Amino acid sequence: MNQAVHRAHLHLSPDSIYPFDARGIAKRFRHAAIFGALDALQPGETMRFCNDHDPLPLLDQLSNRYGPTVDIRYLQREPGAIVIDFVKQAG
Repeated sequence: MNQAVHRAHLHLSPDSIYPFDARGIAKRFRHAAIFGALDALQPGETMRFCNDHDPLPLLDQLSNRYGPTVDIRYLQREPGAIVIDFVKQAG
């Protein structure tokens, strides 16, 4: 098996960015879906989160749950257009 293909299959590429658009998920399931997606990330991988509002309560929950193992980086922070990279760190 080609080593590059094998690495990609195992999600070990350090520049992997996975989109997550919260606007299409029912509100009652959003946080559980976000936690599940973050739990699936490997160190160095990024979940690019899109939402229509700034998710401040969610960010508090993420900070309490993951601490320094998830880095939060705003890419866009405008009314109606929020984009945040959640970057999984080695824990």
